[in-house]
Amino acid sequence: MKGIVLILLLTIGSFGMLKAQDGERLQALKIAYLTKKLDLSPEEAQRFWPIYNKYTEEIRNIRIEQLQKKTPELEVEDKILGVRKKYNGEFNKALSAEKVDRFFRSEKDFNILIQRELQQRRMDRQLEKKGLRDN
Repeated sequence: MKGIVLILLLTIGSFGMLKAQDGERLQALKIAYLTKKLDLSPEEAQRFWPIYNKYTEEIRNIRIEQLQKKTPELEVEDKILGVRKKYNGEFNKALSAEKVDRFFRSEKDFNILIQRELQQRRMDRQLEKKGLRDN
């Protein structure tokens, strides 16, 4: 686990500041992370990834709508939970219940890793501005 996190953070660190164009890189990192965590057989992968792509598209559309319409966060979270519940059934058709649970936990873990990395970068930038951090 520590090895995966280290590789992930080193890779993210090489990207520089996350920008819109880095969205594709971040998605590629997420897919690599999930692939490693789920340890899918070729047959499972063939069934899982098309469902995952639809799932992420729905989540992305909710987030885009949030930005465009200034949708309240609780409403957005409720919609995302609805999508997760909907796709839980779809994922269970492709994978065992254990792997589906591992998927949702791994997705959450990945997002936490990214949030921590971004927080650390913000802190580093603030310290650099104040001259408190060595480069």
